[in-house]
Amino acid sequence: MAVPTAHRIRLALENAIVDGAHQPGDRIDPNRIAADYACSRTPVREALQALEASGLVQVQPKRGTFVTTLGITDLMHRFELMAEMEALCARLACRRAGSADHARIAQSLTACEIAAKAEDSDRYYAENTLFHQAIYHAAHNPFLEEETLRLQAVLQPYRRCQLQARGRLATSLREHRIIAQAIRDGDADAASAATTEHVLVQGERFRDLVALLESFGRNDADLISGN
Repeated sequence: MAVPTAHRIRLALENAIVDGAHQPGDRIDPNRIAADYACSRTPVREALQALEASGLVQVQPKRGTFVTTLGITDLMHRFELMAEMEALCARLACRRAGSADHARIAQSLTACEIAAKAEDSDRYYAENTLFHQAIYHAAHNPFLEEETLRLQAVLQPYRRCQLQARGRLATSLREHRIIAQAIRDGDADAASAATTEHVLVQGERFRDLVALLESFGRNDADLISGN
């Protein structure tokens, strides 16, 4: 059975946003998408409506559709929620993960180690995503996994930005090792605490993130206004 065009377009745009091909604030051109897929505007509109519902894009009347740009306050609120959701995933994984889950987490950790050793931030970004997703899955709560994946997609451009901070790859990898060990040991409290610390943006990491966003031309005024 063929995959509907609207679904294919949505997945392609979602991947482009998550992978950084479309940055926060970038305008999405429906006419170009329709031309690329040799389709009418209807499936493009349906795809964009789905992405808007997920929070990845925003429709601005008389201006067009743009990749969502979060204000600093909104961004911090989402990271706070993400930290709690991921901590819950890690806590549940300590109780519910099976041998296949542990193997998947270990494999993802090894891939992160290889990328970090090569100082390849792009590759680490991709492997980091898979590491976190392995833990979501190991919680064996499909609804929690789906909602965590949804918020992860919204925050991915900013998490990618974070990894460009000096020394962040090594720190992130060290934190991954602690989380993975806690899950292997079945220590729910340690896994939850380590995951919260890993995901939550605060202190120096908060200042680094703001500085990096500003270096990319996204100052506070732009972030707050959504421009």
